[in-house]
Amino acid sequence: MKPADTRIPPGTPVKLSDWDADDTDIIGKPKSDAHARLDEYRARLETLQELLYAEGKNKLLIVLQAMDTAGKDSTIRHVFQGVDPLGVRVAGFKAPTPYELARDYLWRVHHHVPGKGEIAIFNRSHYEDVLITRVNGWIDAAECKRRYRQINDFERMLAETGTTILKFYLHISKNEQKKRLEERRDDPEKQWKFHPDDLSVREQWDDYMAVYEAALSATSTAHAPWHVIPANSKQARNLMISRLLIDALEGLKMRYPAPADGVSDTVIV
Repeated sequence: MKPADTRIPPGTPVKLSDWDADDTDIIGKPKSDAHARLDEYRARLETLQELLYAEGKNKLLIVLQAMDTAGKDSTIRHVFQGVDPLGVRVAGFKAPTPYELARDYLWRVHHHVPGKGEIAIFNRSHYEDVLITRVNGWIDAAECKRRYRQINDFERMLAETGTTILKFYLHISKNEQKKRLEERRDDPEKQWKFHPDDLSVREQWDDYMAVYEAALSATSTAHAPWHVIPANSKQARNLMISRLLIDALEGLKMRYPAPADGVSDTVIV
């Protein structure tokens, strides 16, 4: 799969079983070259992020959604390994607090969006409010449809005010999740990540696939597209996301700001 093939065109019905979670075409041959290529991508991202920060005009919002163990944390750690933390913020969205529940569901999200020159990464996001809420019956179909519209409007507003939005669904298979959960259970250094609740969510796998398909279909737009990222291979996942981020940042045609008058003639003693 090429990076361009990951994008869900607006209005396209999504069937996740049609997407190959095992796809590793981006790795190429020999596989040993993939490590060097990821290092090259990291170096390029570091340069582009510095340029984004220096220019101070554009904003980049990255949304990561996935089933447990698909690698949201790992993606952030490996893809953004070399970037300057001054220009990157990560926000995680867990169960809302009573204070947040007293407000509209987008209230807690809006103040985490990126400012000019920033990259913001949502590790889970406002999409939890049309995923877990729908699977557990906390909202009905009519409310869910309203939220799709509200989310699309919210993201359109962000895009129209200078935010580039990239949304990544990290696509793993149920069998791959089983392997990763077993690794967490059996590895003393990973057991802290394992929680019995993970298994109750796993029992709802088919329900989650259905609500993900509905959400991806309804909210992949021209201004905020969804990308389905094959994630059974961590290496392929990292390469694919890195390439898409580079393409998006290069597409902004950024420039370093002009120096202040007289900088080249300044004498430093």
